Amino acid sequence: MNKEKFMAMEKRFDELEGLLADQSVLSDPKKYQECAKEYSELTPVVQTFRLYKKEEEQLADCEKVISEEADAELVDLAQSEQEEHQKKLDEYQKQLIDLTTPKKEEKNRNLIMEIRAGTGGEEAALFAADLYRMYTKFADKKGWKVESISTSPSETGGFKEVIFSISGKGAEKCLQYESGAHRVQRVPATEASGRIHTSAATVAVLFEPEEVEEIEINPQDLRIDIFRSSGPGGQSVNTTDSAVRLTHLPTGIVVQCQDERSQLKNKMKAMRVLRARLADQKNREAEEAASQDRKLKVGSGDRSEKIRTYNYPDRRVTDHRIGFTTHKLQYVMDGDLDEICEALYQAAEEEAKA
Repeated sequence: MNKEKFMAMEKRFDELEGLLADQSVLSDPKKYQECAKEYSELTPVVQTFRLYKKEEEQLADCEKVISEEADAELVDLAQSEQEEHQKKLDEYQKQLIDLTTPKKEEKNRNLIMEIRAGTGGEEAALFAADLYRMYTKFADKKGWKVESISTSPSETGGFKEVIFSISGKGAEKCLQYESGAHRVQRVPATEASGRIHTSAATVAVLFEPEEVEEIEINPQDLRIDIFRSSGPGGQSVNTTDSAVRLTHLPTGIVVQCQDERSQLKNKMKAMRVLRARLADQKNREAEEAASQDRKLKVGSGDRSEKIRTYNYPDRRVTDHRIGFTTHKLQYVMDGDLDEICEALYQAAEEEAKA
């Protein structure tokens, strides 16, 4: 810890205390406001630093007794107090670092989440629906807005694919590390013999560009196909050709939306997803170019990586990236994700500092 920096802050604090009592400053509203603001910002730092110095002095006194005193009883007492003072000293040092470390501005971008059934057939599709329900319940508890963009239902009521947006304060912070392969271990509703199966679904978290100009799409780079919406088994669900498929020719990215009866609405939703996917691709390329040698384990977003297992027989949820386990599986599936999200966020913060 840089003590000279805190000593300089303490000196400035004392100067400001004098200035705030100076008549020339009191008669100048602008000057007084500037001094009062700076004084207010320095107050918690200086107060903590003074507590730190007091503990430092008391720790030095204990060390002096331990090194110079012949009385064993006094030495034992000093050693006991030494531990307490050292503990407090460490706490104050941490507080000082926290108080003077610039806070990272929390982003609040809207999310587009894509859930796709993976290995496991119909059971995987049912699990994809369970994950969708989990995230939407979590969003509801947080007061976030959820908007369905595109769904592809399966025969048994699950989802082959479901795409939806989530917007609201704190959504990005809580859900940014959900990308990856989610695995479930349970007896499928489709399994008559009662054997435990392992199925999977992948989750992709995309961030919507904050400005349309961030991602420019040349109309000549798009192929737009219009067709009739279909449901499970391929049956037609609309009588008009309202479903839209966009193909971005330079990248080969394909987006399809068919939930709305309006062709225009489907096209608008498909464009949102396309922009988010293009932004995600652009960001990944930039991150890889900037840090070829280092990737944050928690925030890598590798969608082929198995990140979490939901084990129904043991009522256990394990996030493999940080070794986090909870036995509150039913609560998690009912949208209680705070504990997992906070653990992931803290792990990513610690990893970034390392």
